[in-house]
Amino acid sequence: MENRFGEESVKKLCGVLIDKKAMDVIAIHVGDKTIVADWFVIASGRAVPQVKALCDELEEKSAELNLEIKRKEGYAEGRWIVLDYGFILVHLFHPEERSYYNMERLWNDGDNVLTFE
Repeated sequence: MENRFGEESVKKLCGVLIDKKAMDVIAIHVGDKTIVADWFVIASGRAVPQVKALCDELEEKSAELNLEIKRKEGYAEGRWIVLDYGFILVHLFHPEERSYYNMERLWNDGDNVLTFE
């Protein structure tokens, strides 16, 4: 995959999530499919407390990554939290919500996904 705008920032965000033990971390380049963002980062926590902890960790590390969170939605419920960095939207899911909404199916075209282990 070619180096797309913001890919380095996406990789850093995904690294934070992996370090915090997020499950199934992926990044999908959607810049040519929507005006909402250039990238979606999608990850899961095992339970509501972990989903919130993933969000807290991203908020804490954002300044170090030179990224500013413009909006945050869903934290109170902790089942689907969205962090808006402007050109990157981070979706943190509880496993049930991730399975139900299946965003990967909607946005993956086979050539626009970065996966992380």
